[in-house]
Amino acid sequence: MLPTAGCLLRTRPVEETYSKAPLLEASQVGLIHSINQQAQKIQSLQATVDIDTSVGGAKKGHVTDYKEIRGYVLARKPSMLHMIGLLPIVRTTAFDMVSDGQQFKLWIPPKNRFVIGTNEGQVPNPDQPMENIRPQDIFNALLIHPIDPQSEIAVLENGDEILHDAKGHRVLQEDYELVVIRKDKDDEGWRLARKIVFSRIDLLPHRQFIYDKQGKLVTDARYANYKDWDGTNFPSRIEISRPQEEYDITLNLLKLETNKPLRDDQFALAQPPGAEVVHLDKPQPQSSAVLPLSETRNQP
Repeated sequence: MLPTAGCLLRTRPVEETYSKAPLLEASQVGLIHSINQQAQKIQSLQATVDIDTSVGGAKKGHVTDYKEIRGYVLARKPSMLHMIGLLPIVRTTAFDMVSDGQQFKLWIPPKNRFVIGTNEGQVPNPDQPMENIRPQDIFNALLIHPIDPQSEIAVLENGDEILHDAKGHRVLQEDYELVVIRKDKDDEGWRLARKIVFSRIDLLPHRQFIYDKQGKLVTDARYANYKDWDGTNFPSRIEISRPQEEYDITLNLLKLETNKPLRDDQFALAQPPGAEVVHLDKPQPQSSAVLPLSETRNQP
């Protein structure tokens, strides 16, 4: 039978091959300890960053890229964030955004708009893409939260990630994934909260998926190019994708200081005189205005 069936068989290459890099071993307990130890180690940070932003996708039909701008980020636990972006060349303020964990304020000088809202109140405005950004979403991606044994369970899963070799070929490499299940105080059951992906090359978190209470993916954060910043091992590139609102923010860290004292007034933002005030908890009229300094490309 085999000789006669030979014409029915053929061998073809697969698209991916497995990485031959040496892989490190870790346990569930060890990975949880690593996350919690890092979270405990960093209580505040201040960073100088270059910011790349893209807005749009399949829903909008196109993507708008905002040119790289210089920025400054202050963060202090449990949930305070202050982020400033400067326009290229002139170095005037493109946006100024603060949050105390509950309420946020956003000042956009080029549009003379001062936006006030709550972190929980998601009111996407496709005509004003910058107003869809929430400081709390950036904070949650920037500083990976510890796994709370009182309200969370972390289950270890062995997975694969797709990498590319020097020639651009797809390579599969095993990874570790901590699936974090949470029980909220106001919810009766357990739910998927996060998935933290660890590289088997260095056992550091290289990706984090964050889900809402309905199980929808709300944040996809990638961490790359870890560096030693005066004794603190921290990624120098953080890519934050928000698929529901269709915007991406990439932070390229140029300077980082951790655990420096940060005052409350460093997270304050006063309403500028004469600014148009927008309360996101109230219905807003639609506008076709677009932020300056943008380039639009068609979504493939």
